[in-house]
Amino acid sequence: MLTAKANREGSVTDRSYEPLTIDTLAGRLGQVPAVVRRLGADTGLWEVREVGDGNLNLVFTVRSPHGRLIVKQALPYVRLVGDSWPLPLKRAFFEYHALIRQAERDPGSVPEVYHFDEAQAIIVMEYLTPHVILRHKLMAGARVEGLAQRLGEFCARTLFRGSDLSMDTARRKADAALFLGNVELDDITENLVFSDPYFDAEMNHHTPGLDPLVKRLRADIDLKIAAQELKAAFANNAETMLHGDLHTGSIMCTDSETRVIDPEFAHYGPMGFDIGMLIANFFMAYYAMPGHIADARARADYQEWILATIAGIWESFETEFSRLWRTERRGILFQASLFEDQGDDLGAEQALARRLAHVWRDTLGFAGIEMIRRTLSLAHIAENDTIEDEALRAACEGRGLRLARILATGRENIAGMGAVLALAREIERKDWT
Repeated sequence: MLTAKANREGSVTDRSYEPLTIDTLAGRLGQVPAVVRRLGADTGLWEVREVGDGNLNLVFTVRSPHGRLIVKQALPYVRLVGDSWPLPLKRAFFEYHALIRQAERDPGSVPEVYHFDEAQAIIVMEYLTPHVILRHKLMAGARVEGLAQRLGEFCARTLFRGSDLSMDTARRKADAALFLGNVELDDITENLVFSDPYFDAEMNHHTPGLDPLVKRLRADIDLKIAAQELKAAFANNAETMLHGDLHTGSIMCTDSETRVIDPEFAHYGPMGFDIGMLIANFFMAYYAMPGHIADARARADYQEWILATIAGIWESFETEFSRLWRTERRGILFQASLFEDQGDDLGAEQALARRLAHVWRDTLGFAGIEMIRRTLSLAHIAENDTIEDEALRAACEGRGLRLARILATGRENIAGMGAVLALAREIERKDWT
């Protein structure tokens, strides 16, 4: 793990905060030892490009004959909206601390951090190549070998090892206290995800063809209660450190390797939140495929691969979580002294089954809520937004909304992934209205 001393090495904080530009980056980072070691001291050879396509931050690639890296800097506002929506720079602090914890809890799953400058809100990290954003691969109909297993393992390892099942009291409480400071990004999640979609909030927008369905959803008492119950779980149930924004846009892949990026929304919350957000984005991609693959047979085949990936993520999560339960359960919850040490292995397995059932219910609920907010709230998904035919886009989104409503309100009664996939297929075959 990087030390605070190492993080400050060669800091550029002699000046007040200033956003980087293509023209100023080399001059400002050219004296940082961790950067120079990877790019060389001759900044005239550095090639800088701004590549940020997200909602919040500046992101630069920097290349030289010696190497390459990524420089990410927080802006004092939401980039998607502009300076009318201010946002504190300290989100870079939380992203840095989440990255080093994820690297410790699941080595090789996230980019390596080379340098962190808190005052300038700069993180310098590993340049992932030839990785591309998973969302783009899905729109292109590309497959990633081992994707489901890797994502399921990432969720299991980071969620288990960041919880009271693994950590001692002092470290766990200190970690939770640290991430409780990420209040502004928590506020974004609590409003944009759990509340705004269910009334005519200022920054909402949706495909006009969805108007009748949106009207019904906003009058749906059971759905609104479910959303608020899940919001209460997110706000109050601090089970573990979450990535907080785990979707197919925060995952980078080659054809056979997967890495996770962008945990600036890190939060202590319920385990099912990360998994639910993740599989929701796969379900939305599944329904969006008519807008990206014209050939019906090829489209159906790829859609089945997406569903198999969703099933594989949950299966991999269950398998790895169960392994960790049996081999690394050394925290303050469900201690072995209450079960195995008394010869009660069956009791430990019963407790494991109950925990997994709890996570499963939360996963379904959060998946439904994520699909709704990605269709009706501020930030949508590229799989839908790039469909130019408005009627086709409404149909793709409408089917997603139908599944979402069932998952959110029926989460207590859906027994397993097979039932969820059957529902997804049934909805795909029907008229979305």
